[in-house]
Amino acid sequence: MKNNIRTKLFVGLSLFTCMIVGLSWVLNTKYLENYYMKKKRESLIQYGKEIEHMFKNHEDHMDNEIERIENTIGGNITIYNPYFNHRGGMGFSKMGMGMFLSNKEMKEVLEGKRILETFLHPKFKVKFLVHAIPLEGDNILILQTSIGAIKESVEIGKGFHVYIGMLALGVGMFLAIWLSKTFTKPIVELNRVAKSMAKLDFSKKYEVKANDEIGQLGETINYLSNTLNHTISELNEANEKLKEDIERKRKIDLMRKEFISSVSHELKTPIALIQGYAEGLKEKVAEDEESQDFYCEVIIDEAEKMGKMVKDLLELSQMESKNTTIQREVFHIDELVEKTYKKYKSIFNDRDIKATLKKSNKNVEVMGDPSKIEQVLVNFINNGIHHIGGEKNINIYMEDHKGKVRIGVYNTGDFIREEEMKKIWGSFYKIDKSRTREYGGTGLGLAIVKSILNLHHSNFGVINRNDGVEFWFELKKYL
Repeated sequence: MKNNIRTKLFVGLSLFTCMIVGLSWVLNTKYLENYYMKKKRESLIQYGKEIEHMFKNHEDHMDNEIERIENTIGGNITIYNPYFNHRGGMGFSKMGMGMFLSNKEMKEVLEGKRILETFLHPKFKVKFLVHAIPLEGDNILILQTSIGAIKESVEIGKGFHVYIGMLALGVGMFLAIWLSKTFTKPIVELNRVAKSMAKLDFSKKYEVKANDEIGQLGETINYLSNTLNHTISELNEANEKLKEDIERKRKIDLMRKEFISSVSHELKTPIALIQGYAEGLKEKVAEDEESQDFYCEVIIDEAEKMGKMVKDLLELSQMESKNTTIQREVFHIDELVEKTYKKYKSIFNDRDIKATLKKSNKNVEVMGDPSKIEQVLVNFINNGIHHIGGEKNINIYMEDHKGKVRIGVYNTGDFIREEEMKKIWGSFYKIDKSRTREYGGTGLGLAIVKSILNLHHSNFGVINRNDGVEFWFELKKYL
């Protein structure tokens, strides 16, 4: 295993070194000359612009600058006028007034065209890079430099690169041998520790000797060993927790069975009534039309109660299973409370209920689902109407409460016993079953309220007040 790792690492590093040297050779051989030529063209264009600017502004030091540029580019610069006289730098006497340009090309330059081409010297058979620029007064600026010097520099660079490549290969091979040996030893040691961990023996640890990646890996292996040892020791605790989860699941199953039993119990009475009155109609027990209408009304009434119960059950199930999403928006809670209160005015009057509405502020904005909040308020008001007693008063209020808005519904009547205050928020729980049966309650209203307010992350509760009971909930103000 050790030799295998070392061999693979050595071969890989050697191939990588050869690839880098080879790639460098190919790039140098194939693209160096083109790159050099590109830079030469760019320099001629740049110097041409500088001389053109000096000529246009008639600068006194232009001759010295032309001489400096000639020495920089290793070429010649000529300012030539084919119609009159000429003046130029050092190159004028050597090259002779733009001898590389034909009459046609001269004419094109005089018409405004700029030429940057490679030309062959007619006498020495040497290639030159020539840049011709039109100047004012039918003058032509000609910059020329030998390409032979470029090719010579490229050839020297290629020859020197051979020695660099050989040196790089030698150094690369040495480093490949040294690195493969250096990296193999700690990897083998790490493998030994890992094998012990696989056998659940966490006593062996890696001796960290360096603060590099391998040393960090060794520290990680040691940390992992300690963590696994600690984790395995905690498995017994996890098993105990699993037993608790199983017990919790058993209780949930029991609650589900109790829920089904409650639903069955609630449906048993209306089903029995519907069946009994339907059989009575079939057997023609009710012979007169008035009795038949009464039988039909009972059947319809009980069917409606069953339908309401099923609807409430579906809504409660969706909210408790998190399948219901509330449509949050900013709205005025005071307007919603007042609108709901006005809907019940006729009912209050019909039942001789003295109702009042008190609001501490106007234009109070909250964030929530207005339809769901209205459902909560309606449920509290209905609950107050159905359980009202004494002086038959219902008071609805809205007030500030520690940075929140508290809405409450108070009704006179019997108190709720302390042991029942938590139970009333559960499904099918009824304090007075005979009264609930009388107004058709399903025992699901407060359970639905609880789910809605939990979705809004709102506080809520019930309090026994003087001669009555108050249900309340809170909403955060929207800032």
